[in-house]
Amino acid sequence: MRAYLEPGAAVFSVAVAMAIGVYAVAVIDRAAGRAAAGVGRVGSDVALDPLRTVALLLTQRRRRTERADAPGWALAPALLGGLAATALAVVPIARGAAVADPSTGFVVFAAAIAFVMIAVFLHGWSPNALFPLIGAYRYGAQALSLQIPFLLAMLATALPAESLAVMDIVEAQGDLWNVVRQPLGLPIYLMVGVGVSFWGPLNLPDGADLVGGTSAEDAGTDRLAWELARAAMLFAIASMGAAAFLGGWWGPLLPGSVWMALKTLLLLVMIVGSRHLVARVRIEPFVVACWTVLIPLALVNIFVSGALLL
Repeated sequence: MRAYLEPGAAVFSVAVAMAIGVYAVAVIDRAAGRAAAGVGRVGSDVALDPLRTVALLLTQRRRRTERADAPGWALAPALLGGLAATALAVVPIARGAAVADPSTGFVVFAAAIAFVMIAVFLHGWSPNALFPLIGAYRYGAQALSLQIPFLLAMLATALPAESLAVMDIVEAQGDLWNVVRQPLGLPIYLMVGVGVSFWGPLNLPDGADLVGGTSAEDAGTDRLAWELARAAMLFAIASMGAAAFLGGWWGPLLPGSVWMALKTLLLLVMIVGSRHLVARVRIEPFVVACWTVLIPLALVNIFVSGALLL
C-alpha cells in the first residue's frame, strides 16, 4: 500500500522544502553570476542578496496596464507555484519518506510539468500588453516541442523498476543508477528541464529581446511571486532528476536524505549555472532541434533501455 502524509503535514513539508529550494536557487544564481563575471570572491553578501531583493520588491509599487485581466494576472504565479509543489510532493527524500507515494507518481509529476504551459500563457495573456503576449505564444511553441522528449526521458527510468511509482524507480537503482544505465537520459532531462523552467539559455518567453516577455509588465509583488514560483519549479525538476537518474537516497556512509540533498544541489548548480555559462538560443533552432534531434535521441534511449531488460 502506498503512503501519504496527513494534509497538514504534507502542506507544511512541501512549503518548507520549497522555501529551502527557492533560497538555494537564488544563492546559487548570484554566486554563479559573480564567478562567471569574475567579480571578486564570493562572500557572505551573496547569501544576503536574495533577502535584499525580496525586501526591494515588497516595497515596489505594482504596475497595472489598461484592461488587464487582474484575476488571471494574480492566478498565474499561484498556478505555477502549485504545480511546482505538486511535482515536488511525489519526490522521496529517503526510503519510505515522501509527502505522497502514489502508484502513478510519474504520471502526477508529468501532468504537473505539462500544465506549466497554461500558467506561463496565462501570465503573458493577463496584462493585455504586446510583449507579454508574444512571450506567452513563444512558450507555447517551446513547450509543445520539449514535452515529448521530456516525458520519454522520464518514462525510460520507469522501465527498470517496472513501476510508475517514484519510490520504486529509486529503489530499482540500488545496484546501478539510471545515469549509467541510460547515459542519454540525464542530459536530455536537464536540457528540456531548463526549457520547462524557461531558464538561462532557454528563457525564451521572458527573454531580454522581449523586454522581459511575459514579465515585462511585472513589478513589486507581482514580479516577486513569479520569480519565486519559477525558482520552485527549478527545484522540483532538480529533485526529480536526482531521484530518477542519480539514485535518490542511494549512497555510502551518509544518510539517504543527505545523499538526496547533495544530488539535488549538484543538479541545481548545473541548471542554474547554465544561465551564466551558456548563451541564449533562438526559438526557431530550438524547436527544430527538439523535433529532429532530442525526440529521436529520447526514443533511442527508451528502446535501448527496453532491450536491455529483455
